[in-house]
Amino acid sequence: MAVDRRGREMRRHISQIEAKRELKRAQESRRRKDSTIAGGAAAAVLALAVALQVFWFSSNPTAAEMAALEDAPGVAESAEAEPAPNGANIPDPSIAEGKVFTGMLATSAGDIGVELDGTAAPQAVAVFTSLAEDGFFEGKTCHRLTTAETMGVLQCGSLNGDGAGDPAYQWGPVENTPEDGVYPAGAIAVARGASTDSNGTQFFIVYKESQIPQNTGGYTIMGSVTSGLDVVRQVAEAGVEGGSEDGTPATPVTIDSLTLQ
Repeated sequence: MAVDRRGREMRRHISQIEAKRELKRAQESRRRKDSTIAGGAAAAVLALAVALQVFWFSSNPTAAEMAALEDAPGVAESAEAEPAPNGANIPDPSIAEGKVFTGMLATSAGDIGVELDGTAAPQAVAVFTSLAEDGFFEGKTCHRLTTAETMGVLQCGSLNGDGAGDPAYQWGPVENTPEDGVYPAGAIAVARGASTDSNGTQFFIVYKESQIPQNTGGYTIMGSVTSGLDVVRQVAEAGVEGGSEDGTPATPVTIDSLTLQ
């Protein structure tokens, strides 16, 4: 009987040990699950903010999406990606440094006088003077117009007219961007994707003072309109197709040429 009692006590002790082990495993599993959920939620918030900023100048965000972008935590403080070297087909900024180029953007809606400042944005000006010299902009369209209360821009220069960038032609860095995100009326700036090294061939003309989110580094102001800003304002007054505040201009705009000297 004594042997049976000791056996029962030993089995009970072993069962208690196993129960404690199982409880510990369950607690660790819950902690891992909670950590995964929290990390996933943070990643989702960051991904949403970055995605909205990526497509700000290549899609048509809603007011709700813009509010999410402006309120998203942590984006402005996150570390920037290491800059990638520009490809061999990107002109060197030295060809524009210290120089000011003046010229005309001739469009189907009217002529717009422009000035590009190679002192403020030498890399951007080197790129756009080279593209203009090569006749790149002839026949390109202004595919996007925004008419929101706080933002009014006309965006042009997409390779295929659909707003998508050219993955074979990207460069950086961002230059001469306003810290407060306020872009004055008449500013000519460079559109880009998520990275500050994802500038391309697209640009936008600001036809009224605009507040543009700076969460991922802002946009290069490379010059200004010297005459004909009323041409852009007339396009804006005609509105956006479908009556929204962001989309294809109701008045089609095609670039005939961009000449600079």
